[in-house]
Amino acid sequence: PDVLILIDYPSFNLKIAKYVKQQLGIPVFYYISPKLWAWKEYRIKDIRRYVDKVYSILPFEVEFYQRHNYHIDYVGNPTVDELAIRPYANESFAQFTAAHHLPDKPIIALLAGSRKAEIRRNLPRMIEAAQGFTNYQLVIAGAPGIDADMYKPYLSKGRISVVFDATYRLLAQSSAAVVTSGTATLEAALLHVPQVVCYAMPGGKLAYDFFKKLLKVKYVSLVNLIADREVVTELLVHHCTAERIGDELNYLLHDREVHKRVMEGYGEVERRLGKPGAPQRAARCIVEQLRAKK
Repeated sequence: PDVLILIDYPSFNLKIAKYVKQQLGIPVFYYISPKLWAWKEYRIKDIRRYVDKVYSILPFEVEFYQRHNYHIDYVGNPTVDELAIRPYANESFAQFTAAHHLPDKPIIALLAGSRKAEIRRNLPRMIEAAQGFTNYQLVIAGAPGIDADMYKPYLSKGRISVVFDATYRLLAQSSAAVVTSGTATLEAALLHVPQVVCYAMPGGKLAYDFFKKLLKVKYVSLVNLIADREVVTELLVHHCTAERIGDELNYLLHDREVHKRVMEGYGEVERRLGKPGAPQRAARCIVEQLRAKK
């Protein structure tokens, strides 16, 4: 090959870049930077040695790399692209509930994660927290690759339901969401859904203190990281209790000032992310870099 492009590769696979760069002398480009800013900051030296250019999908990464004397380009975020072309973008609430056989009742969306362990830890707390909001139905976003049987113990007819392959549609029709930390927090923000971010895990305060020391960032949700301030509440480890989640939901649903503050923060996140076209911009940049090397 004339060029190696690493697309969303884990940082440990930089050994591939090392071989290609040193043994073959081929340019190496990295599209979607590894999350060195969260931990393993020391791996920046490998990026500097073996990668010709990094193209980022998170605007705050530019400053992080600059602090390490390495220039990267922010090309936009593919989640913006996905939402811009999503099916059912103009779907009404009535159309969504009819398509999924749901009651005509406002929705609180529950996004409990994509792995079985995450679901087992987070979903029961989410349900316990949201069940007190009797004027709302609870709808779980079924994760890709997770069998429907995984969710059956949590369902109750008319009160808790699950939908699959419809996360964007669900969020777009929800009054609020409880979201396990991850890309889903950004999706909820771009769809203007008030959310509380949670992540339950064993270990209690001891585990929380350990990870606080390990992590190099103030926040874990992409929304807060991009805004560089607390836009959405993060309830992590021992702070992730049904009582705390319920309190935050209550604020989001009933406190106009809280709702306004969150929406203003979402607007800031949207402005920082920019317009659709991230993959195309990355491709153009790579072509320009290759032409410049000739």
